[in-house]
Amino acid sequence: MSSNYKFHDQERPYFVTFTVIRWIDVLTRREYKDIIVDSLKYSIENKGLQLYAWVIMSNHVHLIIGTNNKPMQDILRDIKRHTSKAIIKAISENLQESRREWMLWFFEREGKNNVNNERYQFWQQGSHPVELSSNGIMDQKLEYLHSNPVTAGWVNEPEQYLYSSAIDYAGGKGLIDIVLIG
Repeated sequence: MSSNYKFHDQERPYFVTFTVIRWIDVLTRREYKDIIVDSLKYSIENKGLQLYAWVIMSNHVHLIIGTNNKPMQDILRDIKRHTSKAIIKAISENLQESRREWMLWFFEREGKNNVNNERYQFWQQGSHPVELSSNGIMDQKLEYLHSNPVTAGWVNEPEQYLYSSAIDYAGGKGLIDIVLIG
């Protein structure tokens, strides 16, 4: 594994990204995003994940994370494994999903190209961790993460987007209990 994809210092927070294979816009339905929210909550409560910021977009997820006991790469591996299986199951059971057959076919095709998969591949490999070694880098990544829904044209202000921690940083209460940065 390239050193570009490793967590060198478990004591520092990291900016990470999960991207749906081939950037497919899957995370457009609330039930799929809620699977990710629930997995993050579970990881906070049971695996030692410290979540500082998050946003779920249509084809990727950005997080600023830390840990207080288990290695970050293990926590992320478990989140990605669980969410990929749960989202694919939700897609397969959702009769209202107009792209259901196509998405399942595509994820299965991609899965066959990777020997690490049982059947499907939902997330791209890696999480591209960026160590947040200074307040400047931390602020830049936090601003970038929360600006994603605004840049996408979904909302006018970051705190208006439900699937993000921007509301917490604006003094409100979001979907997930997070640890506010400085």
